Amino acid sequence: MRHADVENPHRVLYGYLPGFPLSALGRLQAAAVGQSLRNSGIRRIVHSPLDRARETAELVNAQLPMPMPLIPEPALREAEIGRYLQGVPYWQIPFRRPRWFVHKLRRGSMAGDETIEQLGGRVRGVVQRLAREHPGEVSLCVSHADPLLAAWLLFEGRPQTERELYRKPMQRAGMLEADLDADRVLSIRYVPRPPVSA
Repeated sequence: MRHADVENPHRVLYGYLPGFPLSALGRLQAAAVGQSLRNSGIRRIVHSPLDRARETAELVNAQLPMPMPLIPEPALREAEIGRYLQGVPYWQIPFRRPRWFVHKLRRGSMAGDETIEQLGGRVRGVVQRLAREHPGEVSLCVSHADPLLAAWLLFEGRPQTERELYRKPMQRAGMLEADLDADRVLSIRYVPRPPVSA
């Protein structure tokens, strides 16, 4: 699951910065996802340690019939390039963070960046480990857009290009539903978030 909508009135790239909780809309989105998962049999929620993902996990958990263990997992964190880009309004990134162009042309070619394989591999590794350690059980992982998009691309075996990475978008509080047999992906599909009234 991608974390829900974030309170960001100045439209900055928040990366790893603290102080960016879920917005009122985000709290509604997370609760709606929790409601939609009430009968899914979730046994644990593994989440990125960043505030927005932790808060999303807590709100989903509050909607389940019984609270499940909440497990922080550093491998589900935001893309590393977020540390370089954070704190800058989106529209100023090309001017104030010029290494962004290198990142877009060739991910992972500079310090503090990751290739698509590295980025998605972090999430894929967590998902595969959960499938091996808890066969037949349902786990929910809460992460961020780019790591999830990269994992989706790797699971489907698509080309590892910038264009392909964003070809299938994932909305905030959207989910990928993956069925695994140990490390083998049997199926994967995108599940949009439930509709909520803003």
